[in-house]
Amino acid sequence: MTVKAARRAWLTDLPVLLVAVVWGSSYLAAKEVTTAQTVLAVLVLRFGVVLPVLVGTGWRKLRALDGAQLRGAGVLGLILSGIFLLETYGVVHTSATNAGLIISLTMIFTPLAESRITGRRPSGAFLAAAGLSVLGVLLLTQGAGFTAPSLGDLLMLGAAVARTVHVLAMSRMRSVQGADSMSMTTVQLGGAVAVFAVLSTLPGTGSTTWAAAADLDAGDWLWLIYLSVFCTLFAFFVQMWAVRRTSPSRVSLLLGTEPVWAAVVGVTLAGDRPGWVGLLGALLVLAGTAWGRSAAAPRQTSVVEPAEPDRADTGLEPAGRS
Repeated sequence: MTVKAARRAWLTDLPVLLVAVVWGSSYLAAKEVTTAQTVLAVLVLRFGVVLPVLVGTGWRKLRALDGAQLRGAGVLGLILSGIFLLETYGVVHTSATNAGLIISLTMIFTPLAESRITGRRPSGAFLAAAGLSVLGVLLLTQGAGFTAPSLGDLLMLGAAVARTVHVLAMSRMRSVQGADSMSMTTVQLGGAVAVFAVLSTLPGTGSTTWAAAADLDAGDWLWLIYLSVFCTLFAFFVQMWAVRRTSPSRVSLLLGTEPVWAAVVGVTLAGDRPGWVGLLGALLVLAGTAWGRSAAAPRQTSVVEPAEPDRADTGLEPAGRS
């Protein structure tokens, strides 16, 4: 590779790596701005800010979606709303470090589920990596002592399973095959926001959107804007830009570093102290998911992953979040 080519590759990789960093920090950001009583309201506000920009940017292609594609995107939006709910309630009830590492199990669950559907047995190396990751999560959730996993840990585990369902649904639903990724993401987010808005009006579901917005202070709004602008819009458009300048696998590999940044942010900024047992678990999760990605790569086909609570669909392999 020439110096010029290497410099160009670095200039493409750096923004993608920044996306992985902001995704890793999104768990702390969500934890800072959200309480158990404001989950639905924060989700409405967070994605309500994003939707007008996505609609305005991609209006022409959005209008080109046919009825079957819209219905398919609507179904996927329902699944996506479940992911966001599990993730956000989960991060409220666990540490930012645990949230970021447990959700990375999606990278293990997805190939396992796909092998079950296709009937192709995963390799011994992948099964070993999966076992290592699961052991890591068990140790991670114990912290400094052996106790039952917290409610938040279990919710994050459920979110990882839900992401796996979403990824497989997107890869197998014929109605959404070949649809514009930006348009599909917009419809899915719109459907998810509609679900949050309806749920927030029901009794016993916490603060209304307007009440929660009125109670946010300046710091809360900064966290919310960070989640909306950087963790969603910035991430979406960087992926769209980068995948046209480099390979999807290279982008996916860089995005796969998200759990590392989640752990770094959780320990350095959130003050998480997982203890020696938890630290060992964190290292096992990171090693297992990295090994699992490598072992599964030869058999995996590319699938479309949605915008996260923080991210957007780019047609890449699952990199960590939706």
